[in-house]
Amino acid sequence: MTLLDDARRLAATGPVCDACLGRVFADRSFGLTNAERGRSLRIAAALDDDDDFDPVDTADCWVCEGRCTEFDDWAARAADAVEGVEFDTYQVGTRTPPLIEENERLLREEVDAEPDAGEPFKMEFNREVGKRIGRRVDAEVDFERPHVQFVLDVADDRVETTINSAFVYGRYRKLERGIPQTEWPCRECNGSGRRGREPCDHCDGSGYLYDRSVEELIAPVVEDVMDGVDALFHGAGREDVDARMLDTGRPFVVEVKEPRRRRIDVGRLESDVNAFADGAVEVTGLRLATYGMVERVKELDASKTYRADVEFDAPVEADTLAAALDDLDGATVEQYTPQRVDHRRANLTRTREVYEATGELVDPRHATVEIHGAGGLYIKELVSGDEGRTEPSLAGLLGVDARVTALDVLAVTGEDEPFEDETYFL
Repeated sequence: MTLLDDARRLAATGPVCDACLGRVFADRSFGLTNAERGRSLRIAAALDDDDDFDPVDTADCWVCEGRCTEFDDWAARAADAVEGVEFDTYQVGTRTPPLIEENERLLREEVDAEPDAGEPFKMEFNREVGKRIGRRVDAEVDFERPHVQFVLDVADDRVETTINSAFVYGRYRKLERGIPQTEWPCRECNGSGRRGREPCDHCDGSGYLYDRSVEELIAPVVEDVMDGVDALFHGAGREDVDARMLDTGRPFVVEVKEPRRRRIDVGRLESDVNAFADGAVEVTGLRLATYGMVERVKELDASKTYRADVEFDAPVEADTLAAALDDLDGATVEQYTPQRVDHRRANLTRTREVYEATGELVDPRHATVEIHGAGGLYIKELVSGDEGRTEPSLAGLLGVDARVTALDVLAVTGEDEPFEDETYFL
């Protein structure tokens, strides 16, 4: 059987539009649409038979039931569905009615072709409607992580749209103590603010243990500027509530759900966030980022540099402190889960490295120390020893009880590479 013989047999099954006819042979002769293939085969068969050319009205097609006339209409509906939404990339998917899928199978059986021969209706519908959407909205197709996804539900005659999240990367400095990184619901009332019929006395009925958080001082502003419906805060680790985050700041990403605006002025956004935070928190280096930046911020191995004010229970000499810090410098530390976090962390022994340890006495009972260590190193316990749970510790080396009275994080730095990789920015 020749190609034209197959085309004749398919055309003889009833009114088959050019697109459905050509789709069976979609793997032949690139650079043509399926409609052009089908029409060309029909013309070639008519010439070969020296017969009159008999075109088929697409609306009468028994295979697609006239759906191949609707590409422009579906594109217009899709564009209307995202009117007022800023986006640069999109993707189209189609839900094919079961009857059309069955018709396609029956058509291919006429020429003993495989059920997936050529191209299915779904792929053509995606492509043809997708091209028309792109021209209407001035956007490009992205098959990986588009800004907007359209699903053309042909069976139910509706367009479904999904507006994917937008991402803003930056670093924050927390300039006041007593502010958690994220919302901290009250454990006693599970964030409800009530215990039975009475307000919860543990949180004064607020449902939260703290009035503010870094998240609440940053994310709502980003969400508002990008006109989203919600915002999630992703930080590269977190500092203690009573610790400040200073100097180079901590990397973070704000994920904005269903944003209607993406083409924002990040410099102006930075100013807006800092004005809203009013000196409690400050952001720097805001940039539009890709989806992959969330995983990078959360998973990239990072070292931390801390500055701690330390109080001793007995006088300490400068030489003794220097010797103890020399012993900690480069030490491998074993830390059993600290008592202060064992209610929310698994009980196990963690091994962490101290990269550098320096410090000086303020007076015989007080010192300031700086520690640069691997991520996950508990600094308060490195100083106090946590009743023997951390070995070695500054207190253990000195033979004097010691405690951190004030803690600042000075730097959060990628162990092997910086967080700020250009491939993750838009």
